[in-house]
Amino acid sequence: MAWKFLLLCLVPLASAAVKFQETYSWNAMDWNYPDQASRQQAIQSGALIPENALPVGIERWRNKLFVSVPRWRPGIPATLNYIPLDAPYNPSPKLTPYPSWQGNELGNCESGLNTVYRIKADKCDRLWVLDTGTYGYDPNVTNLCPYALNVYDLKTDQRIRRYVFRPEDIVSTTFIANIAIDMGSSCDDTYAYFSDELGYGLIAYSWEQNKSWRFSHSYFMPDPLVGDFNIAGLNFQWGAEGIFGITLSPIGLDGFRTLYFSPLSSHTEFAVSTKILRDETKVTGSYKDFKVVGSRGPDGHTTSKVMDDGSFGVQLFNLIDQNAIGCWNSALSYKPQNIAIVDKDDVGMVFPVDIKIDDDRNVWMMSDRMPVFLEAELDYSDINFRIYTAPLDTLLQGTVCEPEPYRPAVIPPQQPLVPQAPQVPQVSQRLAPLRYPALAAVTASPLRPKLYSPTSVQSRPTFSSFSQNVIPKNNGYVSIDFPAQPSVSYFTNGPRSSKNLWW
Repeated sequence: MAWKFLLLCLVPLASAAVKFQETYSWNAMDWNYPDQASRQQAIQSGALIPENALPVGIERWRNKLFVSVPRWRPGIPATLNYIPLDAPYNPSPKLTPYPSWQGNELGNCESGLNTVYRIKADKCDRLWVLDTGTYGYDPNVTNLCPYALNVYDLKTDQRIRRYVFRPEDIVSTTFIANIAIDMGSSCDDTYAYFSDELGYGLIAYSWEQNKSWRFSHSYFMPDPLVGDFNIAGLNFQWGAEGIFGITLSPIGLDGFRTLYFSPLSSHTEFAVSTKILRDETKVTGSYKDFKVVGSRGPDGHTTSKVMDDGSFGVQLFNLIDQNAIGCWNSALSYKPQNIAIVDKDDVGMVFPVDIKIDDDRNVWMMSDRMPVFLEAELDYSDINFRIYTAPLDTLLQGTVCEPEPYRPAVIPPQQPLVPQAPQVPQVSQRLAPLRYPALAAVTASPLRPKLYSPTSVQSRPTFSSFSQNVIPKNNGYVSIDFPAQPSVSYFTNGPRSSKNLWW
C-alpha cells in the first residue's frame, strides 16, 4: 500500500527521537469539512475552535488511523475520528469524523458520541468505543448521557451494539479512560475490561452475555507517596489518580490471559488472570487472585501500555515523567534492571499519551503535551501534537527487552547402527513433556496470531512465565538512572500550578 512505502521513506523532522519516525504533526487539530463554506460557518458559530482540541487516543486498523479528541472545551465537532492511511500524504492531515458527523452529535445519547478517550480494534474487525457521556472537565463537567459501550463493524462502518453500563457498575466519581479486549476461541467469546481511574474499580463486560460486572480492590488505588509530578517544567499533583493503564498478555496454557494494570499515581505493576475477571461470581472473594508484579522504580508513572499479542510477550508503556517509551520482556522479573527505554525525546515526546501495536507489528505512539494544555497554555506557533511509528523489532533491538536469538540444536554425527535388543521405555520416558508447551497451546487456536518460524525470521520466541498464567514474583528493585537521548528540553513559560488535573 502507498502508506507503507511512505512510512519507509519518512525521515525525522525536528524530533530527536532515535527509533520512532515522526509520521504526522500538528500545531493545532482541524477537521475535514465537506467544503470551505461549512468550515467557515462552524468557526463563526463556535462549533469549531481548533485551539481547544487535544488528541488523546489512537488505534490503527488496516487503512484507518483512529484519533480520539475529548470534548473538554467547546468547539470540538467530533470526538471519534480517523486519518485515511491510503490517501495522498499530508504531514498535518485534517480529521474525518467516524462513523459520520451525525454519529458524533453532542447530547444525542442514542446515536451520537459525546466524549471518547481510548479505543480498540479487535481481530473480528470490530471497533470498541466507550462514550463517557460527558462534556467539559473538572470542575465543570456535565453528564449529558450515561456511560455506554459502542461497538462498530469496521467493514461496514455501522454500529452493531450499544450497551449502557448498569448503575451498579458506576460510582459517583467514576472516570473511565482505558479499555482492553480479551478474545477467546471465537468472536462471541470476547470480553472487554475498563479501568475506572477515579472510582477505583475494574469493569468486565461479556459480549456473549451482553452483561457487565464490577471488581474492587486496593491495588486499584493510588500510591500516596508518588503523587507529585514534574512534566515540561510544570509541577503538579495527581495524587488521587487510581487504576489507569491496562493491557493483556497472549493466551496462556490454561486458555486465559493475564491482565496487567497500574494506577496512574504509582510506580508499581499489578496483574490478575482473566479466568477471574471472566467469572462474575469472583467479584467477591478474589482478593488474593490479584498479584504484585514489581516496580518500575523512580519516575515510573504510566498511563498507557500495550503487549505484543504474538509469542514474545513484550510490554511497551509510556513513561510520562521521562518523555519516553519503556519496555519489559515478561520472561524477566519486573524491576528497573529489566526495564529499558526504547526511545526518548524531551521535545517531541512530551507526554506520550497513547501507544498501540497493529497487526503488522508496527508501533504507533502519540504525544500531546497534555499538562501544558490543561495547566498553562500551548504555543500554537509550535508543533504540539505528534504521531510516531516504528517496527516493534526496531524498538526492542539492543535493549534488555529484545527476545533471545534462536539457536538451532546441534545434531551430533550419526553413529553406526548396532543391533540391540528391543527395550520398553519407562512410563516417565513415554510421557516426556513437549519442548515448547506454549507453542502447542498457541497453535491450537485458529484465532491466535501466526507464529514466526526459524525459516522466516532470525529469532525464536522466548516463552515467559505468563504463558502458564503464573505472575512473575516480585523481587524488589534497585533505583537506577535511565540515560537520556540528547535533545533540547521543552519548558513552558506559562504559570505553574499544583492543581489536581482531571482528564
